[in-house]
Amino acid sequence: MGGNLGVAGSSQTRTSLISSHELKTFKRKKRRGADLFDVMGKPCWSTPLPEIQITEPPWGEDEAYDDAFAGQDQAWVTLATNDTYALGALVLGASLRKAGTSRQLAILITSTVSPAMRKLLESSFDLVQEVNPFDSEDAAHLAVLKRPELGITFTKIHCWTLTQYTKCVFLDADTLILSNCDELFQRPELSAVPDVGWPDCFNSGVFVFVPSLKTFEDLVSLADREGSYDGGDQGLLNSYFSDWATKDIARHLSFIYNMNSNAFYSYLPAFLKFGHNVKIVHFLGARKPWHYSYNLLSNHVDCDCGHYQQHLQLWWDIFMSHVQPRLSTDCAGLAGEMSKLSIRSAEELRSFPADQILGSEGRQFAWERGQIDYMGADAFANIQKKLDAAMTPSQGE
Repeated sequence: MGGNLGVAGSSQTRTSLISSHELKTFKRKKRRGADLFDVMGKPCWSTPLPEIQITEPPWGEDEAYDDAFAGQDQAWVTLATNDTYALGALVLGASLRKAGTSRQLAILITSTVSPAMRKLLESSFDLVQEVNPFDSEDAAHLAVLKRPELGITFTKIHCWTLTQYTKCVFLDADTLILSNCDELFQRPELSAVPDVGWPDCFNSGVFVFVPSLKTFEDLVSLADREGSYDGGDQGLLNSYFSDWATKDIARHLSFIYNMNSNAFYSYLPAFLKFGHNVKIVHFLGARKPWHYSYNLLSNHVDCDCGHYQQHLQLWWDIFMSHVQPRLSTDCAGLAGEMSKLSIRSAEELRSFPADQILGSEGRQFAWERGQIDYMGADAFANIQKKLDAAMTPSQGE
């Protein structure tokens, strides 16, 4: 599926849209010295004729453009079964755009996502597809994981029904993209990162797959027949792709594509050595980035967790700049509550009385949590003024 590219002139700021086929024809004739007007069929700029400059990528030009156009029928896919996880999906989508992906963004949602949140998702994703929820309802196995909420992740297998795409990469909504990783679309199904808990299994938070109704039907049949050994989607998918560990090492992705944030504690030296190469962070565990507190005065996440904090901070930076300003109180649950956050900087806040910004209860709450504006409203001089005013009798007394 071809896209449109802009051809910009240097003497005048103009942009004309041409198709991918026209661009490739242009590039071939340009190399042979052919008349550029013949390529377009008609002049696509005004006189005088501006110089056309096409910046070539550092790799093969034809391969680069082929790859870009192929990306139109490939997609990053995620899932949100409620408004809270949709917060993570919105941050994930923003991080993908920020990293410069050339692929489509798709999200599966269920009817439990509110209309207000759905509208936000539609403005951020190329495809928003509502699906019926699947729940393993396997309390026994989920109890072993101590994660009863994971049963609903069975809904993830609907991703194989997105047959309008030729290849996809699934990302859990609690992942974050640090840099472009479109190269994953060159990997075969099912490519994934070994799970840190049992490396002969893959972690299903990030995986490459090829949409297929047959695969979807087979997964539904397997789920109905055998269930999942962990009660969630990961056990089901590892059972279906049971030869992942031994069949082809090319299907084993590097840890940099699904770095478990909790792994810092098990092998900190490796993170210090290789952490700069990480491309995808996965916030595994029951506590997600949106569960942490954010200090509005310092613009920092409240977390004393070492190297883990830099990725939490990045998540919150993207959330506060790209997501929070668009939230509304019509969003459900935590998303609705987070729409009420103020994102004014500390400098702006200091120009207002603290009680006006936070309210007396909010200011007291901030004090109790150690969020004290020592340089502003809570400076000693201001506190002294309050004390003096309270101790000085009024004229009527």
